[in-house]
Amino acid sequence: MKTKLGLEGDLVVQYQDPDFDNELCTLSSMSELPKDKATLKVYTKACESKHKDSTLYTASLSSSSLKRGPCGRQSRQLPHTFVIPAFSFDVQYVLRQGNEAYHKDGTLLNISKYMKSNILEKLAEAIYSRNPYPGREVYDHVAQALINKHPCLKEPGSVHGWYCWKFSLKFKMGNFRQKLRVAGCTELRLNSHSSGRPGPKTLKRARKSEVNFLPNFPEGKAQSDLDMDRSTMVIKIEKRKLDSKQIGEMMNVTFPLRRKEIVEEKTLVAQVKERWPALFAERQIEAEFARLTTFDLKGSLFSGLDQHLQRFLELFKVKSGTVGLTRLTRLLDDDSSTCKKRSALLLGLPHYLKEDPLCLFKTVEATDKEDVWTDGMNVGIVMVKEGEDITDVSVVLEEAVILSDLKDLPSAVAMLMGLLFALNIDYPKELKYTFEVIQKVLMNIGGGQCSSLVHGLRNRLLRKSM
Repeated sequence: MKTKLGLEGDLVVQYQDPDFDNELCTLSSMSELPKDKATLKVYTKACESKHKDSTLYTASLSSSSLKRGPCGRQSRQLPHTFVIPAFSFDVQYVLRQGNEAYHKDGTLLNISKYMKSNILEKLAEAIYSRNPYPGREVYDHVAQALINKHPCLKEPGSVHGWYCWKFSLKFKMGNFRQKLRVAGCTELRLNSHSSGRPGPKTLKRARKSEVNFLPNFPEGKAQSDLDMDRSTMVIKIEKRKLDSKQIGEMMNVTFPLRRKEIVEEKTLVAQVKERWPALFAERQIEAEFARLTTFDLKGSLFSGLDQHLQRFLELFKVKSGTVGLTRLTRLLDDDSSTCKKRSALLLGLPHYLKEDPLCLFKTVEATDKEDVWTDGMNVGIVMVKEGEDITDVSVVLEEAVILSDLKDLPSAVAMLMGLLFALNIDYPKELKYTFEVIQKVLMNIGGGQCSSLVHGLRNRLLRKSM
């Protein structure tokens, strides 16, 4: 499609699924297409970031998508080009005059305390609407955008002209969060060091770069209202003819209640499955992931796998002394399909990072009992083998099969990541680097801050030669 249409960059391809009233769904395999006729829509990655609808049950892209998530906050990452908001009328007037003077003779504006406070307040609001806990790179990005739009605000003696703006903005964000915390914002209240709860040690902020980690209830909705919606949804999902679109809409409405139960009460997976059975379907896992992060679950993982595939396999071959990596690379000599390469990359990650792959991946015989598959496995993937063929791939959480009949290993890893986010489950300590690479390198979520080991690996991946 790239060649035919003359397009560059990453693409997102969707098709009208006849099983879901011709709703647009992300295409991950050609086998999903209808046999008679297929209607496709193609988006570039830039288009995806602008139009992704985190509220639809398909997590599909749409130009008519809703602008806000279930908590009323915008469910989007900070845009690549940050748009500086409009300040108060008097501040805008002074800035306009200051910019004219700067372009004329390079004069820098001497701003008052009131003016600086107004600028920082508006910037803090704009940042918070997308991410309440921005990283260092966000402050750099916004400070640069401010100076680019209003060069009269440059700092004399500063190399880049925005160094102090960055730190002032960081302090202003802290004050802004404190005001919202006092006003009763749920996520900020729980993360407060003065709340009297053990929150800072057990909950803390969104640790996996979630955008909607713990939203407030929608305006006009109480907990009892949302619980009634949940009960109605449980009844509907037991019906023989399932209205998937309606279930998706109800899942979106009840999202704040679900997050409250999962995050605050630390509910066991079995209990969550009993109260929220709709959450444990592939489409709903993808939709929940989109609500939390604004990212396309399968799309982001598969795109990252394909981007780094060749380079990872080269790195694997260099470590020929590692038995597991040698075996994986040899298997590709017989079958070098894209799915096999993706699987080899994922299976090889723990070996390459010197972590135990058996803690994450397990291969069992079809004749084995299920309790043998899951024994001792809190987070992992089980591949069921019959002869030489893999007949089933399942996701295991808390020693129980949560999702089965997955078509391949990459899809299972995507579903596992989606469930870890949706159920607020920490990555296993013995596999912390493997999951960090999957999230921050392959899926490119929260990659601005990573461990030194993962940062070094990313640098090696970006080098053209060994």
